[in-house]
Amino acid sequence: MPLYKTITIDDRTNVLIWKIEETYASLCKGIDLTERCQARVAGMKSEIHQRGFMSVRHLLAVMGYTDHDLYYDDNGKPHLADGKCISITHSFEFAGIIISDRAIGIDIEKQREKIQSIAHKFTNTSEHNYFNEHLQDNIRALTIIWGAKESLYKLYATPGLSFQDHITMSSFTLTYPIVHATVCYKNKSNSYDLAFIEFEGYTCVYTLPTPQV
Repeated sequence: MPLYKTITIDDRTNVLIWKIEETYASLCKGIDLTERCQARVAGMKSEIHQRGFMSVRHLLAVMGYTDHDLYYDDNGKPHLADGKCISITHSFEFAGIIISDRAIGIDIEKQREKIQSIAHKFTNTSEHNYFNEHLQDNIRALTIIWGAKESLYKLYATPGLSFQDHITMSSFTLTYPIVHATVCYKNKSNSYDLAFIEFEGYTCVYTLPTPQV
């Protein structure tokens, strides 16, 4: 069972990452899908997506859940039946989840050169100027920025939220694994801490749960 990495953020928040090495048929063994999810995975044209989908169900099983414990709201945001918050991601060879009792988000991205050609679509002026002037490895930096914004987009699950217009990253370095971002949307501003890890040419970014006071 290729459970690749487990990160315990605190006693109520866990990140699990799966390296997808099995065939789709192998991943289907021992997993009981709801009828809705059976139809969903059967309709996927790419086996890569099917394998990612099933890998997530194995990660749920590691945490004691089944596919029947997972449901989605009208905005497509996943939830767990026991009230815990969950966020889900998969990219090529890896899948991941984060589970907490507080709002969270996660994203895994493959580090690819093509991200430089679309950077203008998800970075704002201050971010663009910063990584051009201070960060030597733009591909890694841009992948962190994209992953952080995707994680926050999943946390909010709000139609109309824009990576470029509403989410701003503070300056960061590639040697310290914590980044900061601010979401300004509909006259409200909230700041978030996020952590990133890099492995085998991939970047995983996840929001850190806001401390309860």
